[in-house]
Amino acid sequence: MAQTKTLTPATKIDAELARRLLSQMLLIRRFEERAAEMYALGKIGGFLHLYIGEEAVGVGATSVLRPDDYVISAYREHGHCLAKGSDPRRMMAELFGRRDGLSKGKGGSMHLFDKSKNFLGGHAIVGAHLPLAAGAAFAIKYQGGDQVVLCYFGDGAVPQGEFHESMNLASLWKLPVVYVCENNRYAMGTAIHRALAQTEIWRYAETYGMAGEAVDGMDVLAVRDVVGRAVERCRREQAPTLIEARTYRFRGHSMRDPSAAVYRTKEEVEREKERDPIRLFRERCLKDGTLTEAEVRTIEKEMNDLVDEAVAFADASPEPPLEWLTAEVYKE
Repeated sequence: MAQTKTLTPATKIDAELARRLLSQMLLIRRFEERAAEMYALGKIGGFLHLYIGEEAVGVGATSVLRPDDYVISAYREHGHCLAKGSDPRRMMAELFGRRDGLSKGKGGSMHLFDKSKNFLGGHAIVGAHLPLAAGAAFAIKYQGGDQVVLCYFGDGAVPQGEFHESMNLASLWKLPVVYVCENNRYAMGTAIHRALAQTEIWRYAETYGMAGEAVDGMDVLAVRDVVGRAVERCRREQAPTLIEARTYRFRGHSMRDPSAAVYRTKEEVEREKERDPIRLFRERCLKDGTLTEAEVRTIEKEMNDLVDEAVAFADASPEPPLEWLTAEVYKE
């Protein structure tokens, strides 16, 4: 039976976890801000989809996983890849199209992949990776493992056939996969009420006989709590879950659409920024004494320095040699 719950846990967390969550959210924010700068300077080509504003979802959800669990995502995947533990230097080099990138410069922003961290990639075709998540979960079950697959996707993927096919198979075969819809309400640029007859996305879980829940995607601890229960259910019962994380991107769909002024108002964006997930978590940690002002400033400096190092590393990385164009390319 599906249920909806938006919560802000009152339980005080320990300082170690607070530092880890804040560090990861700040790392993602700084990484994305510098990526936007590098795009404007021509260092990054193609498309660039930023995760600014949605950090609590990726960090909160990934924080409950084990290293041997899997994560798969769509094209707004920088934050998910960082949260899974990938090297920000090699990630930035991949965005630059350099040989030291995660995929040797061949994947770019929309196709990050890191086998060493069980990050199964960013995928550019809307909804196409949801069946891949089901397939990875099927492989885990077939081999008798107890890992979990965490699959991120946006609200724009919900009308796609792949979403419904994947939900059906995951429930029918009882696969250990947690589907997390990052609902930012506009998909690429269409308001959710104009695209979906059922705008409460978690309710699709009822149709497919799986657990479903909604969560405040701007609250990192709420996300951690909800996804944590789903992951435990996966390990215990190999039962899938659909989670709707209600979040908001502060930038446009991509750097080609930086302001999103055509389909949402400036007033709305500014109002949503009042619920910046990083600011909310920082204030909470300071208020309850989990972290001090000095500790927060130290974390901020460390993440700034780490991203500066990543940019310098990417800029110094050589261009891939011409012969790599045909290397590792397969055909049937």
